[in-house]
Parts: sequence; C-alpha cells; structure tokens
Amino acid sequence: MNQKTKQICARCIMDSSVPNIQFDSVGNCNYCTDFLERCAHVLDDTSDVKAKKLQALVAEVKRAGQGKRYDCIVGVSGGVDSSWVLVRCVELGLRPLAVHMDNGWNSELAQNNIANLVQTLGVDLYTHVIDWPEYKALMQAFFDADVLDVELLYDNAMAAVNYQQAAKFGLKHLLAGTNSATEGMPMPKGWNWNKFDKRNIQAIGKRFTNTALRTFPSIGTLDFFRFRFIKGIRWVSVLDLMPYNKTAVLKELQEKYGYKPYPYKHYESIFTRFYQGYLLPTKFGIDKRKLHLGTLVASGQMDRAVALRDLEGIPYPSEAQLNQDRQYFLKKMGWTQAQLETYIARPPIAHDVYPSEDKLWDFATRTLKALRSLRSR
Repeated sequence: MNQKTKQICARCIMDSSVPNIQFDSVGNCNYCTDFLERCAHVLDDTSDVKAKKLQALVAEVKRAGQGKRYDCIVGVSGGVDSSWVLVRCVELGLRPLAVHMDNGWNSELAQNNIANLVQTLGVDLYTHVIDWPEYKALMQAFFDADVLDVELLYDNAMAAVNYQQAAKFGLKHLLAGTNSATEGMPMPKGWNWNKFDKRNIQAIGKRFTNTALRTFPSIGTLDFFRFRFIKGIRWVSVLDLMPYNKTAVLKELQEKYGYKPYPYKHYESIFTRFYQGYLLPTKFGIDKRKLHLGTLVASGQMDRAVALRDLEGIPYPSEAQLNQDRQYFLKKMGWTQAQLETYIARPPIAHDVYPSEDKLWDFATRTLKALRSLRSR
C-alpha cells in the first residue's frame, strides 16, 4: 500500500496501514476518537480545575514525605516531558530525587540536558548504570528472537529502578512525564509489548544467549502489584494536572536551562533513535511518528498539515545522521553490515511465541477492574 492509496484520518494523521483502524462517516479514525473521549477529563479541564487537582496532589506528596530525605521520585530521560516534570516539582516546593537509568545508549545531548537541569535546579540525581555485557547479551537475544519490542528491555529496567528507589526511601509517589496531551493516543496492537513482562525477557535471554538476569533491574506483574498495593507506590502522570503545551515548554527549557531539543519523541537515546527511525520501519513496517505526531494534532498542539509534511521525509534528522547511527550501532553491538541486513530480512516473531506473563497481566488487571467496579456500587 503506497502513501497515495492510504486513507488518512481527516482529524489526525493515522492512516489505513495502522492495525485495526476504522474510519467513521466523516473520515475520523477510531484512534483519535477514542483518545479524545477517554482523555476528555484531562484535555477539557479548565486551568482552575487542573490547579485544584495539582494542589491536592502536592499536599498529598508533601504529607507522605514528611521527615524523609525526599518526598517523591522523578524519572528523567533527558526528554522534554520528564525534564518539565522535574522543573515543576521544584517550583511547587517538592523535594524530588531525580532517577536516571543508563543502558549504555545515552546520547551526549541527553547527558548534557540532564546535567544542566539537575545542577541548575539543585536536586540530587541517582543514575543506575546497567552492566553493559549483560544488557548487550539481552539485546542480542531479542534480535535473535526477531521480536518487535527490543525497547522492552529499557522500559522494564527503567520502571524497576524507579520503583526500587521509591521503596528504598519509603516514598509513595513516582511523578512521571507520561501524559495525555502528547502521548494519550492508544498504542496500536502489535506496535509494542507489555512493559512488565519480566518472564518474556528471562525466557528470550535464556533461550538465545543463555543470559540470566543477574544484575539487570527487572519488574514483573507480581512485582508491580506488590509495589502498587502492598507498598502503596503510585505512578502519577502529573503533567495531566497542569496546562501543558510542548512548544511553550520547550522554549522555556531552552531559555532557562540550556536545554537542546531532539527532532522526534524519545530520540534522546541513540538506540531508541535508531530503533524507531530505522529498525521499526524497515523490519516491522511501523512508523511511530504517526502516533506521536497524531496525538499532538488531535490534542490541538500541532498543525495537521505540518505533521503530514513531517511524515513525508525519513524518520531521521538526516541521511547523514542515520548513517552515523547505523555505524555506531554496528560497532557497539559487534555486528557487520551483512548481519544487520540478515536481521532485517528475517520475518518478525510474536513475543508470545516465547514464555510470557501476558495472560497473568490480563487476568490481574481484569480482576482489579472488577473489584474497583464492585467497590464503586
């Protein structure tokens, strides 16, 4: 299906190449329709309503953190969203511990952005540096398995490190840069995998490179429910409780904190940039810019024509940057160009071909939803 024959949503920029997409009588897709309906309570809240909700959260965080060294955890990647959360936490009088997970793929730009931010704000930074040989072996296993979500490794470890640090300091709040305005569009089925599937990581690592999780910080379904319901640690999308316009925020970060932007969402990591900009489109036929830019368009933060124009080019700042990142990837993974081409040519394999926690996660979340429904009656 070439670009000219694709049906493109009349409201956002998702198109008929996206799995399970449907269009209504006026040409709007189910993805942005679902997003606008599900997140209306966030997108349509007035500034006064958001301010009251934020004040209540800040009071709760301060109360829970009394007498402790910190009162909350803020995970920072070097991206705009998490950077702004850290700024606002300090402005609101909170005492955050900034937590960063270094998997060996940080761009120099991301490291500089984080360093400038924490130094200017005067907050403590905890950086967990993953054991590179172990992480590299797990990555190789995921490549050998031909599964889609290689970023499951980073996302799972990042979540684990944040929850572990919260538990260590007895904190109840993880204030995250996740938010509806810039990433509330539902992820198409098959575009990623359950980020709490520790069993999948263990099984793939063991099968393909005989790698056990020795130092890798991981979190599974039961771990998550223990952190959430026994230790009472909440993951809060705090940006939903305040006006958040990414363009205005980026300008302020640049002016006050020497922040330097990235061309696309999550491109602060060299591997994420190469994964989203090359591996996903080339091997799996997935361009996540449709989701990221489409969410900004649907929430009114980006002009649709500008987003469509962005999609016309490659998902990279330039061909030169792509070639540079390709060479960096090959060297860091110890691959040849021929190995990369062989990997790209092999057909994708579903994650659940290998042992997985997916059914356990679905059962646990359905049970929790049913219990909450009973309590609300």
